[in-house]
Amino acid sequence: MDLIYNLMPALIDGLMETLRVFFITIILSIPLGIIVSLGRISKNKLLNGISSFYVMIMRGTPLLLQLVVIFFGLPLVGIRLGRFEAAIIAFVLNYGAYFGEIFRGGIEDIDDGQYEAAHMLGFSKGYTLRKIIIPQTIKKVLPAITNEIVTLVKDTSLVYVVGISELLRVGKIASNREASIIPLLAAGAMYLITISILSKALKILEKRYSYYN
Repeated sequence: MDLIYNLMPALIDGLMETLRVFFITIILSIPLGIIVSLGRISKNKLLNGISSFYVMIMRGTPLLLQLVVIFFGLPLVGIRLGRFEAAIIAFVLNYGAYFGEIFRGGIEDIDDGQYEAAHMLGFSKGYTLRKIIIPQTIKKVLPAITNEIVTLVKDTSLVYVVGISELLRVGKIASNREASIIPLLAAGAMYLITISILSKALKILEKRYSYYN
């Protein structure tokens, strides 16, 4: 117990770094995903092509490789980024592609008849999107979004490759120093608690939209 008590400040600092990467990624990647989804369903061949190529690259290569390329590769062409900035850019670009595909699927799953009915009732496009289409899209994509969010929490451990001391890295360092698995188990417990809280919050949000069936 003394070991855990002594390690707790460092583990909490690591958790805060993990959550910082997580929340900034969510805040930036979801709007990016919406933009990407609109590009993917666009009838404009250029926009559709750019969006499709971007999604193919981001989903077709490992996030770890993207982190390495952005942090270690960009300096070769004169672009230098801090560790945290490089990590955020890699995560946002990666998850923006995944969220984009999720939103695209949700939008395309909406019956075209609902657009036509709204038009016949005299609703504006903005009102139709805001009050009819978007709530139903959110309802449809929330389970997939929840899965991606849980994956994101665990993926934050990859930022160790650029030297950021997130939760798992702190646990590994402490485990090596103390020659004990306890720090890693403590870090694992903190991941589990974090994911459980987020999952519960998202389940509540799903119930909030449950009337759109």
